[in-house]
Amino acid sequence: MPSPATPPETEPRLDLSGLTVAFGGLTAIDGVDFHVGAGETVALIGPNGAGKTTVFNAVCGLVRPQAGSIRIDGRPAPASPTKLLGRGVARTLQALGLVGGMTVLEHLLVPLTAARRGAIGAGAGAGADIDARTGTADPVAIALAELEAHDLAAFASTPVGALPYPDRKRVALARALVTRPSLLLLDEPAGGLGADDIARLDATVRRVAGEGCSVLLVEHHVDFVMGLADRIVVLDFGRVIATGTPAEVQADPRVEEAYLGVKAAS
Repeated sequence: MPSPATPPETEPRLDLSGLTVAFGGLTAIDGVDFHVGAGETVALIGPNGAGKTTVFNAVCGLVRPQAGSIRIDGRPAPASPTKLLGRGVARTLQALGLVGGMTVLEHLLVPLTAARRGAIGAGAGAGADIDARTGTADPVAIALAELEAHDLAAFASTPVGALPYPDRKRVALARALVTRPSLLLLDEPAGGLGADDIARLDATVRRVAGEGCSVLLVEHHVDFVMGLADRIVVLDFGRVIATGTPAEVQADPRVEEAYLGVKAAS
């Protein structure tokens, strides 16, 4: 399994510069600039239709920008989403993207296999298959250890479609984390969860960030974001209108205007 090299401290884990994406005559994101540092948690927020998912899709190579650049660890991001694992990038989906008939364990083995192929394709040595956390190269052992970390080991042989929604969301997160990404993209991770599950999610994100993983999340649950993120980037109509710490963003009148339609004082 690949173990992405730690980038130089001067290089952001993810750097977007002048990013512009248009669909026909509609500009979805317009000159977006922001970065995510190593081990930093950054939240991307904004009203519906602000362009948040388009930013995610551009980073993942699902849409092609008309202008600007996306760099991961100082290098251009791959244009194909299939190459992201080899660059240490993992993503969760708002719709989860799980297969009801597959077991929980099988869902984690799929990305592990893909990551190993990516490491071989990138010319990584034999040691790249050793998981630093468990000290083994056995994909089943690695997957089971990740399930244990999410209190899901008891459901390893259970078809994921038989699980309640909060547990399915934990499976999706475990699937993203099992490859030990250096950059984790979370799309609405708190959506549909109750207070206890959100607290568990908060603890998990803090843990992986503490281990050096950078996190970029799109989320509408404002209280969750304000308590978790190191920095917040606010989009409105495809443009960055504010960026800063949670306290700075909360105090910015442009953010209130974007969300509530309250005109900022001139």
